[in-house]
Amino acid sequence: MRREQAPADATTEESPLQREPKPHAERIPALTLFAHPRPQRVGERFLMEALTTGRVVELSRNAPDFTQPRAGLGGPLADPFLSRKPLRFIPGPSGSLHLDPGEGSQVIVSGVPLVSAREFSAQEVSAGIVLELGGRVGLVLHQTEPGGGADRDALTMVGTSLGLQRVRQRIAQVAPLGVPVLIRGETGAGKELIARAVHERSARRNQPFISVNLAAVPKELAASELFGARKGAFTGAVRDQKGLFVAANGGTLFLDEVGEAPPEVQVMLLRVLETGECYPVGSHSPVKVDVRLLAATDARLEAHIEDGRFKAPLLHRLAGYVIQVPPLRERREDIGLLFHHFAHEELRALGAEHRLTVTDAQAEPWLPVGLASRLVRHGWPGNIRQLRNVTRRLMIDHQDKPCLHLDPELERELDSTSVASESGPPLVPTTLQVKRRKASGITEEELTTALRECAWDLNPTADKLGIARASLYDLIQRFPNIRTAGRLSEAEIARCHQECQGDLEEMARRLEVSRKALARRVKELGL
Repeated sequence: MRREQAPADATTEESPLQREPKPHAERIPALTLFAHPRPQRVGERFLMEALTTGRVVELSRNAPDFTQPRAGLGGPLADPFLSRKPLRFIPGPSGSLHLDPGEGSQVIVSGVPLVSAREFSAQEVSAGIVLELGGRVGLVLHQTEPGGGADRDALTMVGTSLGLQRVRQRIAQVAPLGVPVLIRGETGAGKELIARAVHERSARRNQPFISVNLAAVPKELAASELFGARKGAFTGAVRDQKGLFVAANGGTLFLDEVGEAPPEVQVMLLRVLETGECYPVGSHSPVKVDVRLLAATDARLEAHIEDGRFKAPLLHRLAGYVIQVPPLRERREDIGLLFHHFAHEELRALGAEHRLTVTDAQAEPWLPVGLASRLVRHGWPGNIRQLRNVTRRLMIDHQDKPCLHLDPELERELDSTSVASESGPPLVPTTLQVKRRKASGITEEELTTALRECAWDLNPTADKLGIARASLYDLIQRFPNIRTAGRLSEAEIARCHQECQGDLEEMARRLEVSRKALARRVKELGL
C-alpha cells in the first residue's frame, strides 16, 4: 500500500488530522420549509438573526422572505390560506425562545395544536421543532450557523443541516490524504455514499472503487474473496482467483460492515495495512498492493474488542481518520429535501415529474402538511434507506392520485417505531443509559416488540432491552416463534426476493428479520 513519507520532525509536529478543531461559529435559530403547496419551495429557509440581538421575529403570509441557502432572492410564504397577522418569536434567556400565536394562522407543534404562547429551550430548538401553519405549510425551527447551508460542492449529498455540513468538511479534509478512513453510523445512514465521495475527491478518483459488504460474504469465503486464492487451495478453487485487493490496486477498497470480518480475515487485513502486502489463500508468496482502505460499521467495535470478536490493533489501523455520520432523526431540516429528492427520482421514472411543479396558489397540497410533519417527526431507525423506500411506495401507490396519504400498512410501519422526541435524545438509549437486565426476565412478547421497534437490527435491540448482544442471540433461540433469516425456507426467501425485486430493505421489513442476516442468506442462495 502507498505510504506517505513522514516529515523529519514528525515526533514534534502535530498531525493536521489531530489538531483541535476550530470552535464552531455561534449558532442562530432558523426556519426551514419542509412542506409547501408549491413543492419547489421545500428547503428554503429564513435565518432568525434578529433573535440573537434581542429583537422579536414575526412570521406571516407576507413576511419574512425565505430563500434557498446561498441564494440571493427569495419571497414570503405567500400562501393565501395563511393569515396576514403574524406569529411572534420572542427571544428568552440562555437561547430559549417564546412562540406566541397571537391571532395569526393556526399553529400545530409536533402534532399538537398550539392554543397559547409556549416556551422552547435552546436544547429543543437544537433538536428541531416541527411546526404546521394553517394546515398548509410545514417548517422546522432549528439551529444553524451564519453562512452555513448548501455548499457549491454538495458531494452528491442532499441536505443543509449542521451535521451534514460537518461530514462534508471532514470529507474535504481527508480525501486528498492517503490515510485509511473509518465511517461510523447507523444502518441506512449513507456510509457508502460518503466512502464514494472520499474516493471521488482523492488522487485515486480515476482508479477503481470497489465496495464489498462483509456481512453478505460467507465467512468461509471471505479470505479468498478479499485476498485471492491459488488453484487447488480449497474445494472449488479450480483456477487462480485475484481477490478484491488486487482488483482495486491503485484505487480504493471499501469494506462495509467491517465488524463482521472473521478473525482470520482481521489478521490478514492488519497485515496488508501494515506492510502493503497480502497473501492469497494457499500461497506463501506475498502480493504487493497499492490500495486505500475505507471501512464502515454500525457496530460498537470497542464492545466487540471486549468480547474478543474484534482485534484492537485493526481498529486502531482502520481508524486513521473517523467520519461520524449523523442519524436522520438528528437532521430534521433535511428530511423534507430528501423526501422531495427521492420523490423526483421516482416520479421521473414513472413519467410524472410534473407533480412536483405547482403554480396554482389555491391548489390543494400534493403532500399534505400533516403527512409531511409526520415524516419529519418520525424516528427513522432505518435512516435514509428507510425514508427512500417509504417515498418509493408512496409515489408508486399515488402516481395517479391528487394527493398523498398513508395506507394502513404504512400507518403501521410509522407507528411501529417511536417518534423522535423534541428534546432530541436518541430513540435507542446508549448502553450506559440503560439498566442492565437478565435475559431470563424478558418475555417473548417484549422481545418481539423491541425487535420490531428497532427494525430487527440486533445492536439497538440489545441496547433497548439492556442485555448483551450474545444474550440476545440466546434469547432468540429460546423462542422458536421469533423469525430469523436462518429459520426461513429457501422457497419463502426466493418468493419474497422476486416480489420485492431484490430490495433487501423491503424483504427484511416483510419477513421481519435482520437485514444483515437476510443478506447472507440471499448471497448463499445465489439470488
